Amino acid sequence: MSNFGKLDWAILIVYFCAIASIGPIFARRNRSTESFFVGNRQFPAWLLGLAMFATSISSITVIAYPADAYRTAYLRLLPCFMLPIGIFMASRIFLPFYRRSRCTSAFEYLEGRFGPGVRMYAACAFILGQVMRISTILYLVSLVFQQITGSTPYACIVMGGVVIAIYTVAGGIQAIVWAQFFQAFILWFGAGLCFVTVIHGIDGGIATVISTAMADGKFMLGDLNMTTHVLEPAPWFSLQDKAIVMMLLCGLTNWLTEYSSNQNVIQKYVAAKNPKEATRSIWICCFCSVPTWIFFMFLGTCMYVYFKLHPDPMAAAILTGANGAKAESILPYFCVRAIPTGLAGLVIAGVLSAAMSASSSSINSIAAVSITDIYRRHMAKNRDERHYVFAARLVSAASCLLMIGGATLFLQMTKLTLQDTGAKIGSILAGGLLGLYALGFLTKRGNGRTVAVGIASTLLFSAYIAAIELKLITVDAIMSHLAVSHNFAAWLARPVHTYYAGIVGNIVMFAVTYAIASAFQREKRDLTNLTVWTRKEDT
Repeated sequence: MSNFGKLDWAILIVYFCAIASIGPIFARRNRSTESFFVGNRQFPAWLLGLAMFATSISSITVIAYPADAYRTAYLRLLPCFMLPIGIFMASRIFLPFYRRSRCTSAFEYLEGRFGPGVRMYAACAFILGQVMRISTILYLVSLVFQQITGSTPYACIVMGGVVIAIYTVAGGIQAIVWAQFFQAFILWFGAGLCFVTVIHGIDGGIATVISTAMADGKFMLGDLNMTTHVLEPAPWFSLQDKAIVMMLLCGLTNWLTEYSSNQNVIQKYVAAKNPKEATRSIWICCFCSVPTWIFFMFLGTCMYVYFKLHPDPMAAAILTGANGAKAESILPYFCVRAIPTGLAGLVIAGVLSAAMSASSSSINSIAAVSITDIYRRHMAKNRDERHYVFAARLVSAASCLLMIGGATLFLQMTKLTLQDTGAKIGSILAGGLLGLYALGFLTKRGNGRTVAVGIASTLLFSAYIAAIELKLITVDAIMSHLAVSHNFAAWLARPVHTYYAGIVGNIVMFAVTYAIASAFQREKRDLTNLTVWTRKEDT
């Protein structure tokens, strides 16, 4: 029986009411897009840093990281360690451009550098990626509610989506940032309670966790072999398999993309009081995020040891994936089964805090890009600010509906952990944005026409990798249509692991565009303050 009682429901109701009340307080202040999207650029570093942290954590960290450690090992933690390097590089190369231009959207830069078509492409690629992200977040939240209420997962998705929509559409960036500030502490408190409960239920505490996990290979930099269901160490380097060096490169690519072209980050970075506060905010986010990621992976390991010492049929099914049991169910299952009444409500509130903070930020970013880069730029010019704020709220509501629809798709994915599935989807949908921004900032090559060739090449490559992942392209299919050797057909059927599609896509974007521009581009353009080579001193 579940330990989730009336006191726990009361705690959740108080939490929802308290967080929801923040929206109307700030909603009256949102009379312009400058206020709705960037809070009139008056946020201090400590507040923005914790807001960025809350956005980066999300329920993907809270639920998917423990799930991955519970069922597999620590290979997918490696990208997290590249965040400090990514932030250092981005703060020196990319981010100062956004502060100087006082932009609202990260993609305004691309129009000045390459033209309106490229800006539109990047905006659409971002929106697609964020819809996938918030769908993932909502799916994970639905697992929590499913464990609590016993409802169907579809009902949980609709219920969770409606709650998030009410909060998000009501308030602008000011409400979101302040809500995220409080949600960060609720997250830490709830996670701490969960950790203490797990350790208290294990004889020998942390020492037993470490010794048992080491004996079972749970700390290895490896993954689960889906054929043998045995943990295997990852090689140091491979393009066809998950490898240690490549996972680190994936992490660096991800964080450079995050801090060069992700509206979630750029929108908060430009909302700071001044450049010094902006830089401090991203380092505060870094120093909070990395230890938190490690903590949630270790929490998953602790639950593995707990259920090994206290056998449970449902926990065993989650570990093996039997009967369609999802790894992401392990944390909510532990919460409602092992945590006492009263404390369970606080833990679940922490999970919900992570989900609501990340989803609200992403939805606001989708609205900012949709209004700034598409609607205001191409569809409805020269309207008053109240019109654009109203349109932003409509886009936010539409994003919530897409989030609900996308979350249902994840219910069909049962074999792998969602962290694995999410890594593949994110890599395929990367769109070569880092390569595009690197070309813009680091070179003086490229225009709208040459970049269009790079975009087409990147999309073709991504579509090819997606077809391979969906089993539409196989060795047998290739050999039946092409007169090639089996080894060459095997390479064509898997040129790189899907995890690395984002890295290769960025290389394709940069290399193809640079080569075409070098060969055919002749016109000279004024690139003042658009590249590192033409940047004037900051004023």
